[in-house]
Amino acid sequence: MTQPLIVLRPEPGLSETLAAAEALGLTAMGAPLSAMEPVAWQVPNASQYDAIIAGSANAFRCGGTDLARLTGLPVFAVGERTAQAARAAGFTVAGTGEGGLQSVIDAFTTPVRLLRLAGEKRIALQVRGGCTMAERVVYRAQPVDLDPAVPAVLRGGAVVLLHSADAAERFAGECDRLAIDRAPVTIAGLGPRIVTAAGSGWRTAVAADQPTDTRLLALAARLCQD
Repeated sequence: MTQPLIVLRPEPGLSETLAAAEALGLTAMGAPLSAMEPVAWQVPNASQYDAIIAGSANAFRCGGTDLARLTGLPVFAVGERTAQAARAAGFTVAGTGEGGLQSVIDAFTTPVRLLRLAGEKRIALQVRGGCTMAERVVYRAQPVDLDPAVPAVLRGGAVVLLHSADAAERFAGECDRLAIDRAPVTIAGLGPRIVTAAGSGWRTAVAADQPTDTRLLALAARLCQD
């Protein structure tokens, strides 16, 4: 018996993941636990930096019109979706990495002055080799309660797709708040840190072998058949 797939990521990524899941023949429903919103921020002097780094397309979707003052700086992005959002905002993308911003930073072989455009909740990064980094928070995730239709699906057994540690923690908290038994629920996370953030008690909790939506959905497709 094929289990349903529940996708918790916010828009605009939600629609893309649902479409990809449908193309794989999965029965998927969207139930975002957050909505992205812009945060007021002070734009620094672009001349103080050599490049921008960003790990989410939301940095460019929520950054507002002030981003135009920084378009002379090249962008190093994590993932093609972030790179596309940067280009749409008028930036030139100098590099696109995978596996997180730390790997992007570690790839610099000469000192670089970096400006990180980030969300309110973000992973701490380390700079090395004479590099420096300043941060500007340009967006935040506004929590949203779990869709009322989801608990019944979870109680019957389902695979839950998790794209961030914040979503994992929120989902676990919502299950506790709504007294949803974790035992019938399978977790598929984009990476090990996300699976760890979901806690214990699930039927199965597995991370994708690569931190991409394609690999995560491939994992989900297998888990939905179990």
